[in-house]
Amino acid sequence: MSKDRKNRADEPEKNAAEAAEDALKEALEAEAGKEPETAEAAEEAAETETPEANPLEKQLEEASAKTAEYLAMAQRIQADFENYRKRNESIRADAYADGRKDVASVMLPVLDNLERAAEAAAGCADEALKNGIDLVLRQMTEVYQKLDVTVIDRAGEKFDPNLENAVLQGTEEDGEPGTVCQVLQKGYRMGDRVLRHAMVKVVPE
Repeated sequence: MSKDRKNRADEPEKNAAEAAEDALKEALEAEAGKEPETAEAAEEAAETETPEANPLEKQLEEASAKTAEYLAMAQRIQADFENYRKRNESIRADAYADGRKDVASVMLPVLDNLERAAEAAAGCADEALKNGIDLVLRQMTEVYQKLDVTVIDRAGEKFDPNLENAVLQGTEEDGEPGTVCQVLQKGYRMGDRVLRHAMVKVVPE
């Protein structure tokens, strides 16, 4: 084979190798040019992608919200019940005090009559009758003491319209002007509450 024919035979192989090498270079250059774009796109996709929430975490959040709601509801109910209980205690205490006051007021005429009976029996020869009346009067007085009922008997003191009713007028010889010179009927009070005003005679001012 002549030298010229050999060169012509090798030329296609050389051209094919060069073409393959050029194609490889172009592919590498194209791939290298796409890497930054691909990396940036991947980063943007990672930022914009919203991962789905874990179902268990979602259920836990819902359960926590329900727990807080029920706790607040229970606290409100407890506060309302406490206020209701305090109101009931106050109403019950007031009703009890009013009941005691009413009973004590109704029984005052009985106490008055027992005192009159004791005075009348003081000169009686029947000791049993006298002792019996004294015993009942003493028991009645003890009951009033337990109810915190005290007598309004302010003879010689300055007249107080909050405690006494002036039904008679005395004279200058009966005492200091404006004072109570005689108690015609004893008054009573339970603590700070007046059950019955005393009926008194007052020296004019």
